[in-house]
Amino acid sequence: MEEAVLSNKDQYPTEEIIFSHICKRQPLWHSVFDYVHTEHPDIIPEWRYYNDGKSWLLKAVRKSKTIFWLRIVKGTFRIAFYLSDKADELIRKSKISDELKEQFISSKGKSKFRAIVITFRTKKDVENLKSLIEIKLSLK
Repeated sequence: MEEAVLSNKDQYPTEEIIFSHICKRQPLWHSVFDYVHTEHPDIIPEWRYYNDGKSWLLKAVRKSKTIFWLRIVKGTFRIAFYLSDKADELIRKSKISDELKEQFISSKGKSKFRAIVITFRTKKDVENLKSLIEIKLSLK
């Protein structure tokens, strides 16, 4: 598991701080947020410090619905989507990677929501994110 960063409660995660941690993944960061801001300007990113995890997390919300959670880890960032069983068929038919589909399918029955976590390494991860945002927004 990647090493979590941004654990200083008094240090708000500015772009400078974020980019110092994600290093060469900065272009992927820009791709993610360029897409979100262009295609879904109503999705609002909110940074908050969470005492339970002793870390800053970004919660992306649309009205009162959480779309995804983002955590900065050493050398990259991870985005997690939490989806109910209603998403099952959409996930299976989607263009996301087989690895991400398996994450979702294998966690069935463990809780009310199942997680899909993308650790950003390549441009394909951005494409997976786009598909998952569309799935999340299509669910009631």
